[in-house]
Amino acid sequence: MILNEKQEEIFARALKAQGIEREAMQALEEMAELTKEILKNIIRKKDNRDCIAEELADVYVTLEQVRRMYGFSEEEIQKIADEKIDMLGKRLDAAKA
Repeated sequence: MILNEKQEEIFARALKAQGIEREAMQALEEMAELTKEILKNIIRKKDNRDCIAEELADVYVTLEQVRRMYGFSEEEIQKIADEKIDMLGKRLDAAKA
């Protein structure tokens, strides 16, 4: 996630003010809210695209804070994500065979 200086400062202030445990709990809460909205969409066939986008943005922001809390570089996470995408591609290729 590319942040400007002000956003960087806000992340640092939030972590200092609230601490790792509270920030981690916030991330869990946001992921649960996203899960709830996705389930509403799938199970109830609810047209809640805007709610999903809102919760997805919350998760995106809190995951960035979690990355920082645990000291992972963006490159480190990107490398792992790339490997997982490659594995998915291989599974899909194997399923076609």
